Amino acid sequence: MIKNYFKTAWRNLFRNKAFSAINISGLALGMTCSLLILLWVQDERNVDGFHTNNKQLYQVYERQYANGTVDASYITQGLLAEELKKQVPEIQYASSLDWNMPYTLEAGNKINKMEGNYAGADFFSMFSYRLLQGTPQTALNSPEAIAISRNAAMYFFGSPEKAIGQTIRYENKTDLQVKAVFENMPTNSSVRFDFLRSWQAYVKENDWVNNWSNFNPSTFIQLRADANPVATASKIKDFIHRYIPANGNVRYELGLQPYSEKYLHANFSNGQPAGGRIEYVQLLTLVAVFILLIACINFMNLATARSAKRAKEVGVRKVVGAFRSTLIGQFIGEAMLVTAFAVIIAVVLTDMLLPAFNALTGKQLLLPLTQPVFWGALLALLIITSFVAGSYPALFLSSLNPIHVLKGSLKFSPGAAFFRKGLVVLQFALSTILMVGMIVIYRQMEYAQSKNLGYDRENLVYIPLEGDLAKNYSVFKDEAGKLPGALNITKMRETPTVIAHHIGDVSWPGKDPNLVTSIADAIVGYDFVKTMNLELVEGHDFMKGVATDSTGFLLNEMAIQKMGLKDPVGQTITWGERKGMIIGVLKDFHFNSMHQAIEPLVIRLREEQPWGTILVRIKAGSTQQTLAGLEKLCHSLNPQFPFTYQFADLEYDKLYKSEQVISKLSNYFAFLAIFISCLGLFGLAAFTAEQRTKEIGVRKVLGASVPDIIVLLSVNFLKPVAIAILVAFPISRYLMNRWLQDFAYKVSIEWWIFALTGLLTIGIALLTVSFQSINAAFTNPVKSLRSE
Repeated sequence: MIKNYFKTAWRNLFRNKAFSAINISGLALGMTCSLLILLWVQDERNVDGFHTNNKQLYQVYERQYANGTVDASYITQGLLAEELKKQVPEIQYASSLDWNMPYTLEAGNKINKMEGNYAGADFFSMFSYRLLQGTPQTALNSPEAIAISRNAAMYFFGSPEKAIGQTIRYENKTDLQVKAVFENMPTNSSVRFDFLRSWQAYVKENDWVNNWSNFNPSTFIQLRADANPVATASKIKDFIHRYIPANGNVRYELGLQPYSEKYLHANFSNGQPAGGRIEYVQLLTLVAVFILLIACINFMNLATARSAKRAKEVGVRKVVGAFRSTLIGQFIGEAMLVTAFAVIIAVVLTDMLLPAFNALTGKQLLLPLTQPVFWGALLALLIITSFVAGSYPALFLSSLNPIHVLKGSLKFSPGAAFFRKGLVVLQFALSTILMVGMIVIYRQMEYAQSKNLGYDRENLVYIPLEGDLAKNYSVFKDEAGKLPGALNITKMRETPTVIAHHIGDVSWPGKDPNLVTSIADAIVGYDFVKTMNLELVEGHDFMKGVATDSTGFLLNEMAIQKMGLKDPVGQTITWGERKGMIIGVLKDFHFNSMHQAIEPLVIRLREEQPWGTILVRIKAGSTQQTLAGLEKLCHSLNPQFPFTYQFADLEYDKLYKSEQVISKLSNYFAFLAIFISCLGLFGLAAFTAEQRTKEIGVRKVLGASVPDIIVLLSVNFLKPVAIAILVAFPISRYLMNRWLQDFAYKVSIEWWIFALTGLLTIGIALLTVSFQSINAAFTNPVKSLRSE
């Protein structure tokens, strides 16, 4: 019997080649999209999952309660890790970790710039970065120690084995000994570096670490296997106040977040980890489900559209004794056969599209063909999709009355028609939601790119201030200024793309002594305002020869507003122990991403700043020529360091890397969703035209014109699409408003977005049904009315 059913299914596939091709291609496209998304989702969820001690690894975060508000971040005190390990028995290991920076390393006659960091002596005992040479205990146990990656060892010494014990010169000022070589970073590691230096060296080079009021590095701990995480978190909550006296208006608390969760849950709300990349993971998971559901609905509609052709077969089978359960099994089996073809095509398509998908997402995904879990997931996908897609056609066809079918009086109930149209409504509602999301995300990304930041990021180049460039900066500035394409030159401690450093010890006339403040601060050189093309509201930029300017400050409008100063220029403020006069007020400009509101900013002058970034404003159209001149100049003044630079606009783009990936993915998946939905609408059109063949013939005999017939059928087809649009609009508005809440500066969701989406959806749907409508309208009425 099963063999007979298989033959029947096979014959039906080839007898109706066009419908079979549409069915299989629709399911295959839906599965391909879902597989790509699910591979991406799995990779995101596996980030940092390779650490053996994951159950005991935690990152410490800090909450600050001040002035009735609570803020939280991963920035902690540089002394915290060691003190936690000393004072809390439940903590087995602890390590600080600074932020990744590019540093220049040199060994023999080879020199290169590599991403590096400072970490505590316990770092390799806590985290499972495999050591090829050396031991976790000795890798970072002295200020002169350095651990390097396999790539760095191969580059400088030829092999990991030859690297051990060798000397590497760091930033052309410190000789370090290679104590360990670790395997290159796994692709699923959220932390990436080419080398690590010891935290002892960091403390030695940064005296500010010894002050508990200063914040900068991250802190990680590993609990003992028998430790209770909740009890430990409660125990260390007020740990900071052992070293910083509690203030009535300000209070610090420590919290613990499982390290394996940090990558996906890196945002904070009300002082607790909440949201982050997990929102994009959930969003794309939902998109995968939507697209697969749309493909299954498409299968249902197309199968139902051909049901009239199978009705007599069902009637005959029932007359000769077939049970309904047997017929259901037969049609589910047919759905499984179609789905099996779709799965095979989907796997091939996924493998073909993965290189392009990886280029788009920045991943290194591969089809895990050697993993039994993957094949188990494919089998589950096959079974679930077969039952979801084949359930309604199987139940519907198996329920047909054999007497009515064999008499030729088969009629479909209004309920069946309503259900089919409901499926189309669901399809197009999901597709419309994706289309609205696509437009809103695209507009937000365009807004971020085109918004006036308050400074000109075009033709602005960042050059690291390192090595001999620091002491030769004045020479560099004079010589670079002679290049035809170099318009202005200045320097600053960070970059204008992201100013992360904050201070709390700023006071001004009339400040409430109990008010706790956090103000962003920047240290710059002369010509900063001119190089950045900033707008001065009042006052002037730092000027040479003006004594008050050397100790003066520039403030942005937000800082003036926070301080409540009237006529601010000329008033005196204090930054730590440094008093100075406000010499100018800058119009607010963005120095972080659009996710954050513009903060108060205070800027002071330090022309002798020994490290940071040189900013060069280049004349439009002379970029290559000017960069060549800057490279030659840097080689002459700073020969031990390779010339490197970044463009300000590209650095700014990196702030929105995740959003840009999601925007591109939403474009492709929204298009595919509407395409698959149109296949379902095509099925409904085919079904309707087939059921109304004689009605159309009668209408034509009675004088109905071809345009009348086309309008009659098209309007009927478009009703569920119109309902879908009305259902989708409020849902999509709600969802996109929630997404936009993550941006301090955002676009509004205007009426024309819905109007455009509705017109596009209706237009695409109309094109889809027009073929069937026109075909039915031009059918010869004699042929339509001829009895079978």
